[in-house]
Amino acid sequence: MDYSLDIKDKVAVVTGAGGVLCSMFAKTLAEQGAKVALLDLNLEAAEGFAKEINEAGGTAKAYKANVLDRESLEEVHRNVLKDLGSCDILLNGAGGNNKRANTDKEYFELGDESKEDLVSFFDLDQKGVEFVFNLNFIGTLLPTQVFAKDMIGKKGCSIVNISSMNAFTPLTKIPAYSGAKAAISNFTEWLAVHFSKFGIRVNALAPGFFVTKQNKDLLFDENGNPTPRTGKILAATPMGRFGEPEELNGTLLYLINEKMAGFVTGVVIPIDGGFNAYSGV
Repeated sequence: MDYSLDIKDKVAVVTGAGGVLCSMFAKTLAEQGAKVALLDLNLEAAEGFAKEINEAGGTAKAYKANVLDRESLEEVHRNVLKDLGSCDILLNGAGGNNKRANTDKEYFELGDESKEDLVSFFDLDQKGVEFVFNLNFIGTLLPTQVFAKDMIGKKGCSIVNISSMNAFTPLTKIPAYSGAKAAISNFTEWLAVHFSKFGIRVNALAPGFFVTKQNKDLLFDENGNPTPRTGKILAATPMGRFGEPEELNGTLLYLINEKMAGFVTGVVIPIDGGFNAYSGV
């Protein structure tokens, strides 16, 4: 049986494509023959990665897009239609955390609520929490509303969201991000059911621990040494290391491969070195 992936000349839209992981996803899709639209608020970063793809023989174009602004996305959609064609694959990668939505300590202790130099649960910034929820959930909802319309009536279309291991078990200190990613997992399942009669498959990746620009300060100090949090993470990861970005590619390519995963929809797949399977004992 032929299980080869054939996405040559299909149009893939990747949000958050100026970042470490999503720029890699964009390159991977381009290597498989897709025409890739790289969307990011940081146009310069997206353009740099698009240039790399084009110089390597692929087809890519960068667009400045605000995933929290429907009008911005509609304008980008019009340009993608003109430049590349209608969307066949949507990868919702825009997301992230914000320090204003983090607590300083893992566990509450009596008196923390009154310490001025400490951010306790009671001090979490509402605007920071709202930003994190909006960036992750609304930032997935709006691009899907805009680009999934292209998929109606076509075959072999796929939406891939980016969830997290936080969605399975919330990590300490980052309640908003954990909750927002849980929402992404739930929304993935909802969308899969909603679009099931029209052949649009919707699934998600749930990365474990990978070093990115957003979490580097939590994982390493200013001298590049592992933080205590890194020690805890690696102790709870049976494989004993952080993931390499390229180790996410196999699951992505599997999910968009209609020959291999044509009956797969509504799943959230952990890529975590055994983190989710480990009880700590």
